[in-house]
Parts: sequence; structure tokens; C-alpha cells
Amino acid sequence: MLLDPEIENDVAYELCQLLGRAILPIRQTGVGADGERGEGTAFLFAGQGREHLLTADALTHAGAGVIGLRASVTEPAGVAADAVALSDLSDRWRHHADLGVADMPTVALHEHADTEGWRWRTQQVPDAIAADRDVIARIGAEPGSAVVLAHGVGAGGARPLEVAIERVARVGGAVRLLAELPTGYLGAPVFGVRAGDDGEPGLRCLGLVLPACDGGHPLATFDRIRAAVDRS
Repeated sequence: MLLDPEIENDVAYELCQLLGRAILPIRQTGVGADGERGEGTAFLFAGQGREHLLTADALTHAGAGVIGLRASVTEPAGVAADAVALSDLSDRWRHHADLGVADMPTVALHEHADTEGWRWRTQQVPDAIAADRDVIARIGAEPGSAVVLAHGVGAGGARPLEVAIERVARVGGAVRLLAELPTGYLGAPVFGVRAGDDGEPGLRCLGLVLPACDGGHPLATFDRIRAAVDRS
């Protein structure tokens, strides 16, 4: 569904309020011989009564990495460090290579917080708004509005929470964003407004951003993500 620009901005604002604390910056370290940094975004998803951290699988194969912590996602204030270090990054993820997605049950992350004397104060993308097969099937060749919540990369390596309003469509049988996104957006969730079974428009999480190709980004769609997470 293609929205008016004013409505797109309203949707983006509401998403930041409702789900901004579900979005976390992730960085893999030691990538390649020159130790380059791989910046991306992960997000929390609640399905089947369990919480998972989801991101693009391309970000999860380094030997080490960190999950960034904004002050708003932990409590009490001033106790948590600015990141959670993952020395065995690849081993912590469950890899769904056929989808380009990785998921991590968050039990260990909560245990880490407990040992450090703080708690997570996050939000989650709920299963109720994760797009099902019927919603994904209705995405056609006509571009529709899409909103991406991600942690970009700013000056000095800062990772601000950002919003990108883009276009999504089905191209050659695949659901894609029609433009390339800035550094840091890999793995981020993509939202759209889609008609439900009753014909009424509603917010849906369509999937997550995969590596760029052909001037845009394919999406790992949530109908397939949900099925893979439920099986794992």
C-alpha cells in the first residue's frame, strides 16, 4: 500500500515510539585480514512465547562482535556498559542460511544482564504484526510504502536510531526494497501497511533487510522467518 507522505511520516513516528527499543546495533569484529568492522542492526521478536534476536546471517559469522546498548534499553540507569561483547559470535546464533537470517534466543543475554546487575528494558516486535503468508502474497509489482528502523553509522562510529521511508515491491518473484540503504541497515526490520483478511489496513513487519544487490535489497520475509524460528 502506497501512503501519502504525511501518513508515512506519522507511521514512522509511531513505530519509533512503539518499537524503537526493540532495535539494537550489532557489530562484528575481525572481519577479513584488515580487521574491518561489519555494522548492522538486530531486533527483538516475540513468537510462540519466546524472545529471539533476529538479524541478517551475513553479520553473524565473525569470531567476535558486540551488541550496542543505548541508555534507554537498560535499567537501572548508569549500570550497564555501552555494549555486550560476544567473543564467540558465530556459535551463539542459529543460522538459517537458506533465508539469509540468523536468530539468537535471548536467555543468555538476560542471564548476562543479571550477572552484571542490570536488566533489559526493551520492546519486541510482536508475532501479531509479523506478516503471514497471505500478507506477503499480496505484495505485488506496484511499489508500496515501507519503513525501516535501523541503527545507522554516524561520525566517530556513533550508532543512532534512524528511520528510512522506502518503497517495497515484488520484483522477479522476490520481495525487495527498491533502493540501497546506508551502512548499518543490514538486518533491520521493514514495516508496511497492508490490508488484513477483513480488508482493513494494519501495520505489518514484512521481514528484514538482506545484503544489497541490483540497486536494492531483497527481504527475508516474515512468513518464512517465523516458520524457521518455530522449527529451531
